[in-house]
Amino acid sequence: MKIMQFTLASAVALALTACASETPADDTAADTTAMTADATATGNIVEVAQGDETFSTLVAAVTAADLGETLSGAGPYTVFAPTNDAFGKLPDGTVEQLTTEDTETLKSILTYHVVEGSVDAATLTNAIAEAGDAGYTINTVGGGTLTATVADGGVVLTDATGNTANVTATDVAASNGVIHVIDTVLMPQ
Repeated sequence: MKIMQFTLASAVALALTACASETPADDTAADTTAMTADATATGNIVEVAQGDETFSTLVAAVTAADLGETLSGAGPYTVFAPTNDAFGKLPDGTVEQLTTEDTETLKSILTYHVVEGSVDAATLTNAIAEAGDAGYTINTVGGGTLTATVADGGVVLTDATGNTANVTATDVAASNGVIHVIDTVLMPQ
């Protein structure tokens, strides 16, 4: 059983590493994320996100929710960072309403994407393998939980509402933690 778990964890880690370093044929945004992150690895989480246009909506949301100082702090933090395209999947007007009229809800959504400690891809995939079929439960700083599983060779996060987000890039280094890029905004209960 341990050999099977180790084999699964190794395969997932290799798949995540490949996803993080591959250049998708039709999605140059993922490639830009990887390049920018490498260039700004000495910056904190907010600075790394600010340095990449792929995260401009996230940066605007973090600013509106007054979380910039927190996410620039010592940490360490792990952030599951939705791209602009992920925010674009929300119903029309949602981002504007959250960033102008409902910043408390926005703050709870954003803190649902943050985990205390620096959890790299290898650590996460090992935890998923050890947790088994039910998936690995991740406690967020917002007080909610996410469930991490592996599907089709990649890590999938399931939120409190049953929606899923795929991890599309991993281990984007920051001075106060790590960023994993996701393709959907996660929602707390």
